[in-house]
Amino acid sequence: MYLEKIKGPDDVKALSEESLPALCDEIRRAVIDSSAAVGGHVGSNLAVVELTVALHRVFDSPTDKIIFDVSHQCYAHKMLTGRADAFLDPRAYEDVSGFTNPGESAHDHFAVGHTSTAAGLACGLAKARDLAGADYNVVAVIGDGSLSGGLEFEGLDWAAEQGGGMIFVVNDNEWSIAPDAGGIYRNLAELRATGGACRDNYFRSLGLDYRYLEDGHDMVALESALAELRGCGRPTVLHVHTQKGHGYAPAEADPEGWHHVGPFDAASGEKRRCAAPHALDEEERDYAQLTGGFLLRRMAADRRVVAVSAATPYIMGFGPERREAAGDQFVDVGIAEGHAVTYASALAKAGARPVLGIYGTFLQRAFDQLMHDMALNDAPVTLLVFGCSVFGTSDATHLGFFDIPMLGCVPGLTYLAPTCAEEYLSMLDWSLSRDVEKGAGPVAIRVPAAALVNRPSFRPLADYSDPSLDVVRRPEGARAAILALGDFYCLGEDAAREASRLGSEVVLVNPRRANKVPVEELAALADGGVELFVTLEDGCADGGFGERVAAALAGRAGARVVTLGLPKAFLDRHDADEVLREQGLTPQAIARLIHSGLSD
Repeated sequence: MYLEKIKGPDDVKALSEESLPALCDEIRRAVIDSSAAVGGHVGSNLAVVELTVALHRVFDSPTDKIIFDVSHQCYAHKMLTGRADAFLDPRAYEDVSGFTNPGESAHDHFAVGHTSTAAGLACGLAKARDLAGADYNVVAVIGDGSLSGGLEFEGLDWAAEQGGGMIFVVNDNEWSIAPDAGGIYRNLAELRATGGACRDNYFRSLGLDYRYLEDGHDMVALESALAELRGCGRPTVLHVHTQKGHGYAPAEADPEGWHHVGPFDAASGEKRRCAAPHALDEEERDYAQLTGGFLLRRMAADRRVVAVSAATPYIMGFGPERREAAGDQFVDVGIAEGHAVTYASALAKAGARPVLGIYGTFLQRAFDQLMHDMALNDAPVTLLVFGCSVFGTSDATHLGFFDIPMLGCVPGLTYLAPTCAEEYLSMLDWSLSRDVEKGAGPVAIRVPAAALVNRPSFRPLADYSDPSLDVVRRPEGARAAILALGDFYCLGEDAAREASRLGSEVVLVNPRRANKVPVEELAALADGGVELFVTLEDGCADGGFGERVAAALAGRAGARVVTLGLPKAFLDRHDADEVLREQGLTPQAIARLIHSGLSD
């Protein structure tokens, strides 16, 4: 093997040209085998194997700066910069992040997990280099999907203005996560069809130099093209055509499905699936599928209903078949979260019923649009916020549990937190059915991130615009209350039972809403004998729901509030159960806290 002997880029440079195909095969095998065991970004990483080898043979990393946009495509880079064991040794599969991480290696210059940043980062590095009188190369590897993000346009536009040597390698595999969406991709298709020679050229129109390479898996051609650009004095684009999933038949046949996968059988490509118990429908076994099925039915009954995605249609349960069935009532705007929020706001103000599904971690990129385009205009958008949980993606680059403090300061927005499938569908149905006259405002729903849960005892409301507390359990003489928000309701149930076993009866409350608390109802609980209020939230406790409860009860004699939630920290590849234990978020720890608190 070649790969196991590579400790850094110098070892890559020392290899003969004849050995490079074997090295690339070994890298692909390592990507497939490690991802089969623990999951990973398969398609995008397989597409850039030859490109990454060529980069490290031509440039002198880390003196030369190589930046990977999104860094969905950094696995080969990690293998060639001293971290091959993390992809070769099953005992080390979890030792490195799936994204570039400066804490791991001097060859990683930024922690990158959100898209469209590479051009701006390259501009900053090049400016600092020129100010210092240095002469290292700055190379940004940009996936074509990233080009739909406005930030990438801003960076490329500024690169031409700033000038100086920068190399932008556009890795064009004709895919984002789902198919590319946006007008720029028509020009990329024309550039591919003409070998880069067509009259209209997006990159040249920005003032950038441009070169095209058709076969992005030809090592000799790649190395030659990059060597010619080494030391260039102007911002230059090298447009490289690659194939997503290259070298692995299942990923080549289904680029969308193999963008990111959980564990699978490497030989057959069969993915391991875990169906949630007690699903409402055989085809709706998780919240994504539940959402897609519900929305398709609403679309059929109401032409105004439009599902909007920012390049992640699968989180709403809209795979290729459902997208086709929805027709023009499904819109994927590409990797452009800010545009998605503004677009949905205009749809809503014009009388449509838009439902925007988005990960909480990516919604952070559209905060200005949430404030000024959606909330300021009272746009009655339905916003489905996914992945906001300690059980969501655990990489520091993709944490989603800062959503409640973020959305909690948006005026006029109602942020609902359902506890089960029935409550989720009830809230979604209400949001799409409400009277959206002036002042209706946006509604966000914090979609549970845990397995789908059914609660037959759920009691729906006719109006969730200012929901009351759902006091589910109120034992006689209870002196403590657990307010268990959203998908932590099950934790609250378990903690209440455990507290009862210890001899402390507890009121169990489903708060229903994450960004506002009914002060009078809390006061009524306190007046009814509750002395200790314990809040549970699957999100950042600092600035979260619990602090709103504490503020509402502040100064009330005899009322104490303990807020339990997640830390305000960039946890990286955390173990969810361990984090919960550390934060006292286990049934036993909560029950002991209540029992000892009432005994004081």
